[in-house]
Amino acid sequence: MRKAFHLPAIALGALLSATAMPVLGGVAASAAAATMSGGFDVGPGGFQGNFNPLAATAGLTWLSTYFEPLVSYDEKLQKIVGVLASSYEVSPDQLTYRFRLADAKWHDGKAFTAKDAKFTIDLAANAKTGSIFAARFKLLSSVETPDDHTLVIKLSAPSASLLDTLAKIMVLPEHALAAVPVDQLAKSTWWSTSPIGTGPFKFVKYVQDQYVELTANPDYRGGKPVLDRLINRYFANPAAAISALRAGEIQFTYVDSNDVPTFKDDKSFEVIEGDSFVVNYLGFNQDSPLWKDLRVRQAVMYAINRDAIIKSLYGGAAKPANCAYVANQLVPNGIEAYPYDPAKAKQLLDEAGWVEINGDKPITLLTYYNTPLATNVLAAVQAMLAQVGINVVPRAVDAPTYNGIVLNPNADASQFQLVYAGLQNGPDPSNINTGLNEKQIPPAGANVVRARMPDLTKALDAAIAETDAGKRDQRYQDVCKIMNKDLPWATMWVANRYGVVSSKVKDFIWTPAPGGGPYIAHPEAWKLSN
Repeated sequence: MRKAFHLPAIALGALLSATAMPVLGGVAASAAAATMSGGFDVGPGGFQGNFNPLAATAGLTWLSTYFEPLVSYDEKLQKIVGVLASSYEVSPDQLTYRFRLADAKWHDGKAFTAKDAKFTIDLAANAKTGSIFAARFKLLSSVETPDDHTLVIKLSAPSASLLDTLAKIMVLPEHALAAVPVDQLAKSTWWSTSPIGTGPFKFVKYVQDQYVELTANPDYRGGKPVLDRLINRYFANPAAAISALRAGEIQFTYVDSNDVPTFKDDKSFEVIEGDSFVVNYLGFNQDSPLWKDLRVRQAVMYAINRDAIIKSLYGGAAKPANCAYVANQLVPNGIEAYPYDPAKAKQLLDEAGWVEINGDKPITLLTYYNTPLATNVLAAVQAMLAQVGINVVPRAVDAPTYNGIVLNPNADASQFQLVYAGLQNGPDPSNINTGLNEKQIPPAGANVVRARMPDLTKALDAAIAETDAGKRDQRYQDVCKIMNKDLPWATMWVANRYGVVSSKVKDFIWTPAPGGGPYIAHPEAWKLSN
């Protein structure tokens, strides 16, 4: 099998003249510059102050404006296209990937070469760097650089998920980071003070908890961006971001489904809607004695009226999930639907001896979701579980705090017994592997619930190794069956995701991608009208 693609030429419009836009947070609007501001990190999991793409699980919409990966998804999340790789070829045995690299420059003027790409992949594969991708490179055999514009990746066994992984890894400059010890890289101040990439915008400054400022890269290979500046604003909560959007202080932000009706009929804004590709779940910390009995986990599923929550709180903009997937081709017939049945939940808890296991002792439900919608959802979940005798107390923290707890390999089970979180289940279904495979237990990956389920790990390994496109769906159906039966999570739903952009913004591409992408958004072409 041989696959190849080539980058299309990028046509850019003329540079716009001045558009004065008020910007808060210390960045003054300028009559001499076209500036677009947005709440690009307001969505769940935003990483204020943490701009290390090797560790970022969100915020990729923003990071990809100044960093770039070798390859990325197109804006519809349907196919892999080139960014810093102008083309690639896959060997017939699917063990060798050869990339031809684009002519590009780092923001400091130095040439981008294959050595930078190799340097980045080596960092991503090294768990000591704090990389969340380390466990995904277990099949990596070698990374070679025959010349400055050629990169060759060799695997010890075929992996259908390699390109998906590479799409998430922003290429980093060897000359700027090689001197930083790998075990100190994650805590380096470089990420928030002087990062350089190859993208259409260049980093100017970060004012803590307020904003990040970028300026147009005049030497960008796709042409100088239309906008002169790009600002990422931070807000204490989504309501503040919405207020700033309505006031014209920003031109884009994420919104929850319950905020959408206020914008639907307003011609000053455009609502962008799409599949989030994120499954929300209640994750049982498998190291906690509370969840050892399968009947207890089943009781949680039966106790929650997911249909009522979707209808009343999400306004119908979500689909119930009975495993990690909701796509028809990935969900087998005959799996348990776990309909709302509190009587059955109580019966299962009685059979498991829940009174002796925990009784009405409070169980902390840890989450990084802190929007009004999430607060209401968790209040409903709390009330429904209380009806069957499970006493949970939601605790919402910011994303860095959450990750510091659940990704700590030395965390005690008492620190978090239950989480409410989300993990992407697409566009490539292999993405779920990092949250459930036993080999991905921290620090190797993001299996935060410490799931040690041999059948599930075996099914995930088989699915990832399946290179026959005609058989992959069946492999992931096997994963779905085991998840549905063994319940490492109580899967809840896959919701739609929304963004709202000012009608003054033209040629703007935003896709409700998991974690913010990345995907081809062409920020160099974004513009503002008067």
